[in-house]
Amino acid sequence: MAALVRHGVLKTGQVKLPQNGNYNVLVCRYATKAEKKKGIDRKVPPKIDSSAQSLAAKGFLRPQKDYTPPQDVSTRLESIIQNKLGAIEKTTKLSDLNVRFALFSACNDEFNHSIPNSLLHAIETVDDLCKFYATPVNTTMPLDKLRNMKLPKNLHIQYEYHRFHPDTDTKFDGITAFPR
Repeated sequence: MAALVRHGVLKTGQVKLPQNGNYNVLVCRYATKAEKKKGIDRKVPPKIDSSAQSLAAKGFLRPQKDYTPPQDVSTRLESIIQNKLGAIEKTTKLSDLNVRFALFSACNDEFNHSIPNSLLHAIETVDDLCKFYATPVNTTMPLDKLRNMKLPKNLHIQYEYHRFHPDTDTKFDGITAFPR
């Protein structure tokens, strides 16, 4: 129950308790001294652009599959939005959960590309949804990208590297440089 109350406080800023119906939970939107000492700071969650840049920088172990947006992604999105919302304004907020679910599932059926759970909170407007479906997803690891690139003559990448193993390494009789 406490986790549910905390989640409700973080999302709405107030929680209606079932006992008496009063809003009697205090909301703390700033970091406390203890949280600041631990390095915790309450900030606005990242938007889709910053999350995409973060994933692009990491470049590996992505939980998504490859996605290349089709050429007519904007017209297809406009038709879906027109059918579900009735309006195509970019600033329209997606606040109703039933409408969000219907819109996201229709987009998933149309593009065969679902919105990951980690980005559901970041899609607040129709414009955010259009940006998500217009963004390509590439799951190729950076090391594999280097295999296909033409590298400079002074750069050599060892793809099949050798790691030390005390049982199979005979050069130093299984003695490692890091004994502990």
